[in-house]
Amino acid sequence: MVQSIDILILSNGPGELTTWVSPVVEALRKQLGDQTEKVRISLILSPCPHATGKEVAIANSYPEIDRVQSSDYFWQFLLSGKTAENWDWYPQGVVVFLGGDQFFTVITAKRLGYRSIIYAEWDARWWRWIDRFAAMNSQVIAAIPSEYSAKFKIVGDLMADVQLRQNKQKGLEFLSDQNVELIGLLPGSKPAKLAQGVPLTLAIAQYLHHQRPQTRFIIPVAPTLELSTLAQFADPQFNPILSQIGDFKATLQDDNPPYFQLESGLKIYLCTETPAYGLLSQCRLCLTTIGANTAELGSLGVPMIVLLPTQQLDAMRAWDGIPGLLANLPLVGSLFAKAINWIVLKQGKRFAWPNIWAKSEIVPELVGKLEAKTVAELALDYLQNPEKLQQIRDRLVEVRGEPGAAEKLAKMVLEQVF
Repeated sequence: MVQSIDILILSNGPGELTTWVSPVVEALRKQLGDQTEKVRISLILSPCPHATGKEVAIANSYPEIDRVQSSDYFWQFLLSGKTAENWDWYPQGVVVFLGGDQFFTVITAKRLGYRSIIYAEWDARWWRWIDRFAAMNSQVIAAIPSEYSAKFKIVGDLMADVQLRQNKQKGLEFLSDQNVELIGLLPGSKPAKLAQGVPLTLAIAQYLHHQRPQTRFIIPVAPTLELSTLAQFADPQFNPILSQIGDFKATLQDDNPPYFQLESGLKIYLCTETPAYGLLSQCRLCLTTIGANTAELGSLGVPMIVLLPTQQLDAMRAWDGIPGLLANLPLVGSLFAKAINWIVLKQGKRFAWPNIWAKSEIVPELVGKLEAKTVAELALDYLQNPEKLQQIRDRLVEVRGEPGAAEKLAKMVLEQVF
């Protein structure tokens, strides 16, 4: 008879939750079959510079997870081994790394006396003390000493699994028609990005629609964002940056589906169901800010133009490590953010994940005081020359791995305890 078992997942940000944790816990429950009641899945979040504050709510929405602890109590757990709610632990279990710092896996597994497994997307660390590694590709294993290579198995790309999880958005079925030229607008989810991203992407959409009236536009709304909050960034009375980008206003219409109504007559539909992979996969092109969304679009093979407007140079504060801490300090954080961003932008660093993966520019990144007309004309060039869009799609597919990693990783996890 199989005894009760704990699977403890360590993760951090919203991107990891939606693209790594979600498919893995689904695969775990599926493979457990009639033994699922004997396995308890717990999730402990660590601090993340990209966190929105809604990570616990997102994780609690996954029925496969039994209990969740927020990042607020992470250091307490790491130092003392006790959770905020004083969770109990079964004698047998496994710690699974799906985001954060790989070293946390070493400490946690040793403290609980559990087996350990790390999903290694780009690099693997602490191979002396970790039991198994699920590698995205052979490049991860190439730098590992031969005596530890037996711990590694190539499972593929968890991000590529978004291709297998495309959903249908209720009320927006008419946009899934292959004959509709659909463009996605992804202005971000945090106030600093939305202040610039919303007016810029709406102004671009207005210009494109004037040139190509057959085009339809969607905004996949982050689950952490209320529609009323999003609408404020399209209102010049609330968002002064709007006047720097264009003379227009968008009004939120609470319909099914909801949409922004521009004075020009353009409707921009708001998709509130997440993840919006089904609709995004239908987009000919997306206009997006930097972040995990570029990774999701890349894994879907959707061409994109990445926008980093600097009308507000202190807007981007989601840096890792010491720069992130300095940029988010009270009172003086804005000054640090401006200085750090100025230095980074001067270095010509790549920001879009597909470009980081490929170490070259697959998708265009536009940085600076962007004008809607200039961006729209670049978008028009792509839309009028579909072979250019196809080249981007091909490169995006080429740089990512094969789907199916979640099933393979789940099997590796269960092999550690059964």
